[in-house]
Amino acid sequence: MSDGGAPPGLGAVGEERPAPPFDPELRAALYARTGGAREPVTPQTLAAVQERDAAVRPRPSLRELRDGGRFEVVELLAPGPRDGAGRGPDVALVGARPAGTTGPLPVLYYLHGGGMITGNARSVLPRLLRTWALPLGLAVVCVEYRLAPRTRYPGAVEDCYSGLVWAAGHAAELGFDADRIVIGGKSAGGGLAAALALLARDRGGPVPLGQLLLSPMLDDRGDGFSSHQMAGRDTWDRTSNATAWQAVLGDRYGAADLPPYAAPARAADLSRLPPAYVEVGSAETFRDEAVAYADAIWRAGGDAELHVWPGAFHGFDTIAPRAALSRDAGEARTRWLRRILDGR
Repeated sequence: MSDGGAPPGLGAVGEERPAPPFDPELRAALYARTGGAREPVTPQTLAAVQERDAAVRPRPSLRELRDGGRFEVVELLAPGPRDGAGRGPDVALVGARPAGTTGPLPVLYYLHGGGMITGNARSVLPRLLRTWALPLGLAVVCVEYRLAPRTRYPGAVEDCYSGLVWAAGHAAELGFDADRIVIGGKSAGGGLAAALALLARDRGGPVPLGQLLLSPMLDDRGDGFSSHQMAGRDTWDRTSNATAWQAVLGDRYGAADLPPYAAPARAADLSRLPPAYVEVGSAETFRDEAVAYADAIWRAGGDAELHVWPGAFHGFDTIAPRAALSRDAGEARTRWLRRILDGR
């Protein structure tokens, strides 16, 4: 990967496409962490990438997640999704809330990132609890959806839907407010959250209060300008993205009739969706598809708040959490969540 000042990349027809520069503070953090290079994920390296991720990505125990009694954390099981062969395996959920809280709590139903090929539910919980559960009085539910290519579409989104239906249906016994569930996620999780909003609308399922879409992975086609512009530059570029989508979709990759629940950018109707917070970086592969998705919501008469962070690459706030831009992004997300939960 090169920075924004490196020689420009080539477009689909050979034209040069200079890229937006990385924010200097983010760039310094990225180079300190990776040396400025990150090998893309390819079909040939996918298995090794998954094995390495499973070995090194944090997977805190329930005891660690409870953080000395600051949080109440439980592991839950929702009945698996039905398909043509019957019911799938149960869906593991991790539920957490600030210790000592009473009364039905609003819920952030969160889906982890990782391209739908890596990641786990527990790894994202400590940050969610510290950032939102404590200051906003939220419960958080994270979903251990099945990963590709072992489980292809529609496995992951159906797992997420089954978990949502079960959590909403058992809200009273879990101490949740079923009328105040915000669905959200980052990267692959953001794409799954968008798909989940569509699926819940079309099936008459639980009605989310809002959808928090952080650098969402929305479009399997990868033909946006930013996808070509950031090739070889972004931390998640078009090569990695294509590899992940191929793993998820198999023979249906790129199919003209792909359902929007597989790739929400394919949706022809974005009406009657919950208010959306859409965030992406200007120096990010997903920039154009995220901006287009917010615009399509507006065109359908919907409510979307769009933030394009200047000079931000994919996962910028994870790599540089103390950077000024990361702090600004965190504050903007929190303000939106607070407004949604307060009904404003």
